[in-house]
Amino acid sequence: MSTKKLGEWYATAICGNDITSSCLYVSALAIVAAGQYAWIALLLVAAVLYLFRKIYGEVVGALPLNGGAYNVLLNTTSKSNASVAACLTILSYMATAVISSSEAMHYLHHILPYFNVNIATFVLLLIFLGLTILGISESAVVALVIFIFHLTTMALLIGSCFYFVFENGLSILIENFHLPVRNGSIMTAIFFGFSAAMLGISGFESSSNFVEEQKRGVFAKTLRNMWIAVSILNPLIAFLAICIIPISDVQSHQNSFLSYVGTLTGGKWLATIISINAVSVLSGAVLTSFVGVNGLIKRMTLDRILPNYFLKENKRGSTYRILILFFLLCCSVLLVTRGQLGPLAAVYALSFLTVMASFALGNILLKLRRSRLPRPESARPGAVVIALFAIIIALYGNIKTKPQYLVTFLQYFIPSVLIILAMLMRKDIMHFVVNMLESVSRGYKKYTVTRQRFLNRKLKKLYEQNFVFFSKGDDIATLNKVMMYLHENEVTNKMKIVTVLEKEQIPDPKFLADFEVLDRAYPDVDMEYITLVGKFTPELVEDLSNKWNIPKNFMFISSPGDRFSYRVDELGGVRLVL
Repeated sequence: MSTKKLGEWYATAICGNDITSSCLYVSALAIVAAGQYAWIALLLVAAVLYLFRKIYGEVVGALPLNGGAYNVLLNTTSKSNASVAACLTILSYMATAVISSSEAMHYLHHILPYFNVNIATFVLLLIFLGLTILGISESAVVALVIFIFHLTTMALLIGSCFYFVFENGLSILIENFHLPVRNGSIMTAIFFGFSAAMLGISGFESSSNFVEEQKRGVFAKTLRNMWIAVSILNPLIAFLAICIIPISDVQSHQNSFLSYVGTLTGGKWLATIISINAVSVLSGAVLTSFVGVNGLIKRMTLDRILPNYFLKENKRGSTYRILILFFLLCCSVLLVTRGQLGPLAAVYALSFLTVMASFALGNILLKLRRSRLPRPESARPGAVVIALFAIIIALYGNIKTKPQYLVTFLQYFIPSVLIILAMLMRKDIMHFVVNMLESVSRGYKKYTVTRQRFLNRKLKKLYEQNFVFFSKGDDIATLNKVMMYLHENEVTNKMKIVTVLEKEQIPDPKFLADFEVLDRAYPDVDMEYITLVGKFTPELVEDLSNKWNIPKNFMFISSPGDRFSYRVDELGGVRLVL
C-alpha cells in the first residue's frame, strides 16, 4: 500500500517552520554583531543560501533518500566519515531543540512574566518527549496552519514597522548610522555580522531529512520557497529594526526582540500576537528536532553504527530509548549553557555550519566519484567552492567572536565521535579484549572464560550478517573494490554476489573463473555467486530482502547510468559503493 506523499506547501511548511522561525532571534544577533550594517550581512547570507540551493538540489536529486549529510557521505565515502557528519547533525538537532524551546519560553515570558524561563524550557522539552513517545509526530496540516500564521504575523509586524517609520521619520536610522562602526571598520562589522547571521538559515537542511515522504519534484520547490522567505524576512526586519530602535537598546531585549519591536510599533496587542506566534512556530521546530533525530539515529542503528538497544519500540511503535537519550542530551546542553542565547546560538551555529560544509564536500565527492549517477540539476564547481569558502569564513567568525563557545561545542562533539568510532571499531576492540583475557586467564580462569564466551558470541553474531552486491557479472575489478570497501567499513564473513540475467543468457565463463580466484583471495569471507533470471527491479530487491532476511541497507549496487530505469530511492535504501 503506497503512502501518501507530501505536496509543495505541506513539505514547505514542515521545513519552513524551522528556517523561518530564525527571524525571531537572528535579527537581534546580527545587529549586536554588525550594528547598523546587520541587514547587509543578512543579504550576504541570502546570497550564500542561493548557492546552496543548487548544491542541495544536485546532491539530494541524485540520492533522494532520507538522512541528509549522513546519507550523502555514506554513499560517496567511508562509513566513518558519514558517522562524523551524523554526529554533527545530532548536535545540530540538540541545539535546535534547546534554542527553539528556550526562545519560545522567552517570548511567552514577555506575555506572562511569572515563571522561570529555564524551568519552563525543561518542561517544554519534557512535553515533546512525551508526545513523541506516544507516537505523535508532525502533522502536515498543523504545520501548514502554523506556517501561514507565522508568515501572516511577520507581514503584520513589517506593515506596522513601515507605518511607524512613515509617522516618525528616519531620525533613529540616521542616528544609528552616525554611531561608530562596531569592530573598527565596516568590512569587519559585516564579517562578524555575517558569521552571526548564518544562524538565520539553520533548518535549510531539514527538507533533505524527509525527502522520501515528498512527491517527485517537490524538494527543489521547498528549497526555493525557503530561500525566498528568509531572503525577504531576515534582512528586511533587521533594517526596519534599526529604523525604530537605537542600537544600544537591542542587546537588552535580545531574547524576545520582535515582541519588543511589536510593542513599540503597534502596541501590546501586536506584541502579544507575535509572542503567541513565536511560541507556536518555535515549538514546531522543537518537534521537528525530536522527529528528525529519531529517524537519523534509527537509520544509524540499522546500519550497525549504534547498538540494537536503541531499536526497542513501545506498543505505539516509537523508539522511546532514542527519544529519552535525546531529551537527556538536550537537558545537559540547557544546564551547561544555563539557557543563555549566546552560547546556545554558538553551539547551534558551529554544528549547523559544519553540516552545511559536509553537504558542500558531499557535492564535490558526488561529482568526482558518482559522475555517472543521474541528477536533475548540477551546481557549478566554482559555486560549490565559493559556498564552502563562505561556510569556512562563518565558522572562523563564530569561533573568533567567542572562543570559549568552541569548548562547549567540543564537549559534546568529541565524546560523541569517540563513541561512534568505538562502535565502528568494535570488531577490533572485541578481538583485543578476547586476546587480553586469554593472556591473563591463568589467574582468573572462571571469570575470563565466561567473558570470552560472551564476546565470542557477540563477534559471531556480527560476522554472520549477510551482505549482497548486485553485479552485472562482467567486471571482476569492480567486485574486488566492493570486497575492499566491505573489509574497511563493515563486519561480515558472508557475501552474496547476485547477477540478474535475461532468458537464455549464461554467465561469462571468464568471469566465473575470475570469481574463483577472488574467492580464494578472501579466505575469511564465504562468497556465494547467485544468478537469477528476470529483470533487476525494486520488486526483485524487496523479494530478495524478505526471502534472505537481509535489510536493503546491507545491499549494494555500483552507480547507475542515465539508462537505468529507476531512481535510487525506488530501491528502498540500497547503497552505492562505486
